[in-house]
Amino acid sequence: MVPATAADDPGGAPELSVVLPVYNEGEHVLPVLRDFAARVRTPCEILVVYDFDADTTVPVVRGMAHEMPQVRLHRNTLGRGVLNAMKAGIAASRAPYVLVSMADGSDDLAGVDDMVELARGGADVVAASRYMRGGHQVGGPRLKRLLSRAAGLTLHWFGGLPIHDPTNNFKLYSRRFLDTVTIESRAGFELAIELSVKASLARRPMAEIPTTWRDRTSGESRFRLRAWLPQYLRWYTFAFRGRIARAIGRGSIASRR
Repeated sequence: MVPATAADDPGGAPELSVVLPVYNEGEHVLPVLRDFAARVRTPCEILVVYDFDADTTVPVVRGMAHEMPQVRLHRNTLGRGVLNAMKAGIAASRAPYVLVSMADGSDDLAGVDDMVELARGGADVVAASRYMRGGHQVGGPRLKRLLSRAAGLTLHWFGGLPIHDPTNNFKLYSRRFLDTVTIESRAGFELAIELSVKASLARRPMAEIPTTWRDRTSGESRFRLRAWLPQYLRWYTFAFRGRIARAIGRGSIASRR
């Protein structure tokens, strides 16, 4: 059975836009794109976002245009780096739901249709969670895993976030939410925690599914923990300050009654 895609209906827009930032992935991107075709039933477009024309991913994607017409290249003109690539992809997306995923094969695409279904039901942010019941994380630096888990679970238990894994960038966002939020992230992969915290403080509907994340087995990771940690901490403290301010506000209202 051939997967449904936006290309099946030339006159219609896709229901899902997938933003896939790349950096010299070369042929490593092929199994990821084919995995989307094999697993995702939701009509979608896949935006492969690159920073510069010499990126080794570009000719590979161009060479498979006949095989996957739902895939299109998009050049990031906002400035180099994964954050700007994600922002550029979101800005260029057309669908009512936008999924951010990585090109390294670390994300489990089997849950994408379930994420879309939760968004259809009203969720503005749907997280693929490594830290809820049924979720797993395989490989990766031990310190990175420890800090990510600690941040996610403390934000859930004490910071009021309804999801367990705000730092995972494998998330789906509704267009109605993205159109109301200003992205302030400055570096790296902090976009996920920023949007999760802002959605929670704005009391937007959020949902999650368990996922298994696997560290990449080929290519080079672009994650830079030491350089980006201060930006993660910025949104971590922002979440707690926002929850405290909201609690104080509720207390003030109650005292006037």
